[in-house]
Amino acid sequence: MRFMMLMIPNGYTDAAPGTMPDAKAVEAMMQYNASLQKAGVLLALDGLHPPSMGARVTFSGGKPTVTDGPFPGVKEVLGGYWIIQVRSKEEAIAWASRCPASDNEIIEVRQMQEFSDFPAEIQQAAAGFLELQAQKERAPG
Repeated sequence: MRFMMLMIPNGYTDAAPGTMPDAKAVEAMMQYNASLQKAGVLLALDGLHPPSMGARVTFSGGKPTVTDGPFPGVKEVLGGYWIIQVRSKEEAIAWASRCPASDNEIIEVRQMQEFSDFPAEIQQAAAGFLELQAQKERAPG
């Protein structure tokens, strides 16, 4: 099973462009990331720039509207993520629990949907999805 562990740092909603974490926190996080890698469960990971450097595209009446960050009224935003492959939700939670997160950080653990999770009619509507995934994996990084 694949899970995405989403890092939600409180206070990141208003972080200025270019805000960087503390070097000691990064060092501890790199040790954690190395343990995920060594265990063979890590598939992908990335940190995200603050919302002040991003944009949101909303759709009202089928028309896209772009709003540059930061985003007023938003209480939680993502600071980064890991994608891991483990045997169970409990194992994913155990890995999230080992993270050297600070008091102001939350990790949300969410199972990723697999193509086989969907009924036949949805799989038919998504014809070509597996080929898209295979192309992405073969594409140069």
